Amino acid sequence: MPKLVDLKAKPYNLSDKQVDWVNETIAGMTDEEKIGQLFTNLFFFGDDAFSGNDFTNKEIIEKFHIGAARYHGNSKEDIQDLLNDLQSMSKIPLLVAANCDSGGNGACSEGTYIASGAQAEAAGDPLVSYHAGLVSAREEKALGVNVNFDPCVDILYNWRNTIVNTRAYGTDAETVIKYTNAYLDGLTAENGENMEDGVIQCIKHFPGDGTEERDQHLVLGVNELSPEEWRASFGKVYQNHIDRGVEMIMAGHIAVPALQKELNPALEDKDIMPATLAEELIQDELKGELGFNGLVITDATHMLGMTSAMRREDYVPKAIAAGCDMFLFFNNIEEDFGFMLKGYQNGVITEERLTDALRRILGLKAKLHLPEKQANGTLLRTREDLKVIGCEEHLQWRAEAADKGISLIKDTQNNLPINPVDHKRIRLYMLEGEKGGITDNGSKAQQLFVDELTKRGYEVTVNERGSRVKGPTLKYRDEVDFALEVADIVGYGAQNNYRIQWSTAMANEVPWFVWEVPHAFVSLNFTTHLHDATMVKTFVNAYHNNAETIKQVIDKLEGKTDFKGGHNDLVWTDKWQAKL
Repeated sequence: MPKLVDLKAKPYNLSDKQVDWVNETIAGMTDEEKIGQLFTNLFFFGDDAFSGNDFTNKEIIEKFHIGAARYHGNSKEDIQDLLNDLQSMSKIPLLVAANCDSGGNGACSEGTYIASGAQAEAAGDPLVSYHAGLVSAREEKALGVNVNFDPCVDILYNWRNTIVNTRAYGTDAETVIKYTNAYLDGLTAENGENMEDGVIQCIKHFPGDGTEERDQHLVLGVNELSPEEWRASFGKVYQNHIDRGVEMIMAGHIAVPALQKELNPALEDKDIMPATLAEELIQDELKGELGFNGLVITDATHMLGMTSAMRREDYVPKAIAAGCDMFLFFNNIEEDFGFMLKGYQNGVITEERLTDALRRILGLKAKLHLPEKQANGTLLRTREDLKVIGCEEHLQWRAEAADKGISLIKDTQNNLPINPVDHKRIRLYMLEGEKGGITDNGSKAQQLFVDELTKRGYEVTVNERGSRVKGPTLKYRDEVDFALEVADIVGYGAQNNYRIQWSTAMANEVPWFVWEVPHAFVSLNFTTHLHDATMVKTFVNAYHNNAETIKQVIDKLEGKTDFKGGHNDLVWTDKWQAKL
């Protein structure tokens, strides 16, 4: 028997008046309004090829009655204007979400990065992840965001996994709990006793990523742990956060076949579905055994981990029938809305299941006091609110996090410290990831390194990629005092893991120079590049490409400040040569 929500219990803790609003609102809805509340729409600025819809924002609100919104990044002013407009047009106020796992940089282009999960772990100080959560909440609320789709509470077991390589807070349950608890303490620190100015917590990706190397954007994710192993790790993490009162959990397009077969012995391999479509994982395990009384939202429904399971016409309503309460993103808005409505009318989604989902959705809106704010005119944000974004206090916390987190993984050749007298002529090798896509970094890190090094008295020559020509080694040694290789590789949904892609066969940026001149390799994102460059003797993990981090990397290369960050054993990628 599916467990129904109790709006007076944790994590809702609603008053009788709030519960009455939820129930009366549902009773007054049309079928179309009920179906619309199940959807979270992704809004875009201008002409964006990802949108796939021809409706105006006003039409999306008034015709399809959406329950929640997310948006594609832009400036703080444009985002605030968009969110104010959406709330002004909505009959029932919206849940508005952003992905802030490292600070306010996930909310808008001017937002303040503090620290990723990997950097927080390296810093070894829960205050770093606390500040990441606090800044996320402050800068989100200034825009009008009231739900945070983070942190990732995944456990990084497999070094080849680049999906959560930087987003995971550790390689075991205890470490993940330690730092994600601190993050969520920061996120909720200024919620107020009655959530008057709160942000809803959402952790992800249930039932847990990090055991394999593949990406659910491209293929069904599979967590291969046994039921006993899962409960002692991922299950322990989720139980911790449920007990602490997390309001929302994002289900991933991830299966746990052994656990699912234990929960439902009738299942065969062909029946195994991702959690987003698996009643045994959502209803029986998450809402049943783990006692989660909050809202379950799917991960993005255009991801192949879901689309490869069955026809979209079938899995749109199936996700709600299986126990998810909200559906993340439309493909085609008219079509998906029709699929969901048809699923309800045909009994795929029962009346009881629909009402339970709606009560969970509206219950969060009541917890945030959105109806009262809508009525008294305090729901919308002002330009004055935006002053907190990128404020001096946040920038100071970013600097402190960088100082604590930047990690010297090895310096076995004693190449450090450097100085502009003995190492004046620097050859800079830049390794970058996706070009022209949504994670294109625009080569900003290269210019930041050049400018900062030049300011300090170094002469910087940027290596020309795309050639195998290295030139005479004696000439190289005569011209180069220090080789600095920087990996600024970020990727999304184009391959199952992201490794170094050299520009050509045996390219001149492959670290051939490690016995010729002093050198260092610095990664600004992924922590496991030693697998592709085991020959380098000095390796630094710096976690991000912002200007403050790059300045502090150079400070530490010069010995002006100490390397304080630690690391987990996955940095060695199971390669003995990486430690040499």
